[in-house]
Amino acid sequence: MKATTVYAENTKSHSTRHEMHSARVDSPLTEAGNDAFGTIQEVIRKLNHDPKVDWSKVNLEALRRHLVDTNDMTLNVEILSQQPLDKGLKIVMRASTLKSESALDRVFSVHPAQLKRETGWEMFVQKKEKIYSLTITTEKPDEVNKIKGLGYIGLMASGSHHQAHHWMMAKGENPHHDH
Repeated sequence: MKATTVYAENTKSHSTRHEMHSARVDSPLTEAGNDAFGTIQEVIRKLNHDPKVDWSKVNLEALRRHLVDTNDMTLNVEILSQQPLDKGLKIVMRASTLKSESALDRVFSVHPAQLKRETGWEMFVQKKEKIYSLTITTEKPDEVNKIKGLGYIGLMASGSHHQAHHWMMAKGENPHHDH
């Protein structure tokens, strides 16, 4: 019983210290923690300043799950080869974990269409067992080297749709419907 009491006192003391620390705004730091946490924190700030937000539709959990997928498809994959093609690039890759495989399946179900909308480039994805084969091509000869230079992660991160996508997701809207 005494241990429980001590714990409660420590918790109260920690809580008071945290509140005092939180009241300060003189920190030179700008990052909130990891990227996902910082993104969610930024979304909350924007939602708090949006008088039109419908809080009954806000879904930060959907955004958090998407950011987990983004992390997995960024860090938990192995690029087996990147072969230059006359009109683009062929990438062969494998997911390093079951979670990253699931993330890739979700991302590749929508990303080729988004890449096509933003760049005009074609992205074809094939999966055989746990190996993914991506073929990205363009009909614009002056953009072939750009595709090759971007490689897997550059092709996934390119474009200005990510922030809008995250904003829609956080507000409970479907970011994957055609506009």
